[in-house]
Amino acid sequence: MKRPLTLVALLYVAGILIAGYTSLPPALLLASSLSLAAASLVWTRARSLLLCPLILLTGWTNASLRTAILSPHDLRCILGEQTELPTCRGRLRETPSYRVFVQDEKESWRTLAQIDITAIRPNRRPWQAATGRIAVSTPGMLTNFFAGQIVEVTGVAHPPKLAAAEGTFDYRAHLKQLGIYYQLDAASEQDWQIVSSPARRPLADRFRSWARQTLARGLPAEDESLRLEWALTLGWKPALTEEVSEPFVRAATYHIFAVDGLRMAIIFAVFFGLLRAMNLPRGICGLVLIPLIWFYTGLTGWPASAIRATVMLTVVICGWVLKRPSDLINSLFAAALIILVWQPQQLFQAGFQLSFFVVLCIILAMPVLHGVWQRICAPDPLLPESLRPRWPGFFRVPGGFVLDVLLTSFAAWIGSIPLVAYYFHIVTPVSTPANLLAVPLCALVLMSNLGSLLLASWFPALAIIFNHAGWFLMECIRVSSHWFAAWPRAYFYVTAPSVFTSGLNYALLLAILTGWLFKPKLRSWKIAAMALVVSLWCGQIWQEVSATRLYVLPVNGGIATYFDAPGTRNDLLIDCGTTNSVAFLTKPFLRAQGVNGLPNLALTHGDIRHVGGADLLDHLFAINRICVSPVRFRSAAYRTLLKEFGHATERVRPISRSDHIGPWLVLHPDATDHFSQADDNALVLFGQFGSTRVLLLSDLGKPGQNALLERAPGLRADIVVTGLPVQTEALGDAFLDVVQPRLIIVADSEYPVWERASAKLCERLAQRKLPVIYTRSAGAATIELRKHKWEVRTMTGTRINSEDKAPVRAQSPGAPHPQTLQADPTLD
Repeated sequence: MKRPLTLVALLYVAGILIAGYTSLPPALLLASSLSLAAASLVWTRARSLLLCPLILLTGWTNASLRTAILSPHDLRCILGEQTELPTCRGRLRETPSYRVFVQDEKESWRTLAQIDITAIRPNRRPWQAATGRIAVSTPGMLTNFFAGQIVEVTGVAHPPKLAAAEGTFDYRAHLKQLGIYYQLDAASEQDWQIVSSPARRPLADRFRSWARQTLARGLPAEDESLRLEWALTLGWKPALTEEVSEPFVRAATYHIFAVDGLRMAIIFAVFFGLLRAMNLPRGICGLVLIPLIWFYTGLTGWPASAIRATVMLTVVICGWVLKRPSDLINSLFAAALIILVWQPQQLFQAGFQLSFFVVLCIILAMPVLHGVWQRICAPDPLLPESLRPRWPGFFRVPGGFVLDVLLTSFAAWIGSIPLVAYYFHIVTPVSTPANLLAVPLCALVLMSNLGSLLLASWFPALAIIFNHAGWFLMECIRVSSHWFAAWPRAYFYVTAPSVFTSGLNYALLLAILTGWLFKPKLRSWKIAAMALVVSLWCGQIWQEVSATRLYVLPVNGGIATYFDAPGTRNDLLIDCGTTNSVAFLTKPFLRAQGVNGLPNLALTHGDIRHVGGADLLDHLFAINRICVSPVRFRSAAYRTLLKEFGHATERVRPISRSDHIGPWLVLHPDATDHFSQADDNALVLFGQFGSTRVLLLSDLGKPGQNALLERAPGLRADIVVTGLPVQTEALGDAFLDVVQPRLIIVADSEYPVWERASAKLCERLAQRKLPVIYTRSAGAATIELRKHKWEVRTMTGTRINSEDKAPVRAQSPGAPHPQTLQADPTLD
């Protein structure tokens, strides 16, 4: 077999995938694996048949053993699902890292750490043995803490937060992939205590501290480009704030900081070139290169991405030193197998998937792309040799280098599109030209920084020259990335493709690149099968795009509701939250839904918790039309906001009762209304989608509810979405008796405290025996509306649909026909 490890790795991966979706006792899996291994040793004639299920079962068993509860002292047995206030004792797995967040134009730092727990004292009870790993978050920057210390930390322990809304980052899933099931929130550095400590900091910490000072030597100030050098060369992550990273993400050059494969490949190429220039034999080169790249990986703190790249390089170097036939695909699968045996959960990490598929596509696509290029540039075979154009000889080497970088960047881009769209919701057509410049500059920056670090102790003047060169080259990368990101259509945001879509994309890509699809044997059947699968995919896409969806987002005391209709013309965002809510929730949520520009925004009332971030939202998404209540609110911030939008312009449109916003009918308020509370002047929207009626109340209080019922006495709604008014209680009994909803969504929040649904409201709604969703506990809710049915799902996994059994309701005599409340389906 030409590539034996390909099949082995694929079978092992299949076992890990089965473990991710099934749950069997680890003892049973281990016994089955050992039995099958013994049978394959004894039964030689059937060994070849038994090896395949044995490899699959080995992957299944390994993955299950890594995630199963094997000890009564496991943290999952001690803490459960409840929030606790424990003191944890354990060993710092790595030196705490820092993250900087910008809120209201102010920087706030947070320290993140991982502790391997050895003992725990829950809620001041006696100490007890414990095993497991916990993630610790503390405001500020902790000092004098580093890897290897035994520490005690007191804080609030709880399961990590789920994703705030569909498409946003799921911190719980991320930590689960690292084997972490709990997060400990410590209030300050005073909650930390050092029990014992090694005599010195780890070598990696001392090296990175020295290296940062060395790379800054001779430069006038610590600026963004210098910090980016630290991120590139040393893996210093605090430099990569969201504001700094965004242009690199949009230009598809962020990988030079986030993925260590390119960095390790450049460092390997530099030292490999130097050693080969010295005419050293292969064995000596391997003995120098392998320890060197592993030593550098250790100096940068053993990041998982660097370890993956180093494993791959080690496999390739070993094959080259032993003069074995070179096959990069076999080496790639060998490296993947080694990594997954060591850590099976890496299979589900974005970094592993991107590294593997990008490298695989580069290996497969480069010969094809080179062949296409040669066919395009091939001279006319009928043209005499003397008449064929010839390029000057000095163009050949740089021209070949540029061509290789260009084709490699293109191959990497097509290999990363589905995964980048799935994890980061963005597609970057500008990737190839941007990386044509960024990748060579990245190599030069690394060479300058390595030169500075190697010469700093004995030739400081030359080291300073290297520092200036490295800073200038990094500044070129920064400026060029900003420039490329500003190109028209340089990037656009998309919804995350389904697993089926991503799998089909890679299957077609691999079938074309390997030539399997075009081989004569069974070619017609293969093409027919592919056509059938593509047809099924088209049907799935049609089902997705034809649905109407309504997303209800709790935004720290406010409520943001996004209406996503088929197409984009009638898409509508109703409120957006404060500036911080827009930055940390509304913006990533909209981008995850593929929103690049916002056609319509409705601001229900002057509550700053609902509309305070509208100016930032307009800057991010270029809102086409802004609809506001006709009532004048006392909020100075709201009036300033309208003034910034330009209240007299055509873009801002006051709407009142009986007006339409696409398929939504405005039921309240009237232009003559002047309730004393802003909540009672909030816009109330009604929409009918097929047979489903939806009512959006915002924070409408009791006086507003009474006015609404007077104007629409027979109002009915299947789904009611409400916030919490300040002075009165939401959803009065008289109002519910008339509306008779089948489902209620209450958009309440954990903070501030007064935005939590009261016990009285919860008890009163519970007596009605109908499903009620509170976003404080269930998270954001998604309502999917189709012609004759609806379904609601929440971030905690709750699902309710129109086919569920519900109490029988009597229609009141004076109820109007549904058509009298149906909105105009077109945008005015």
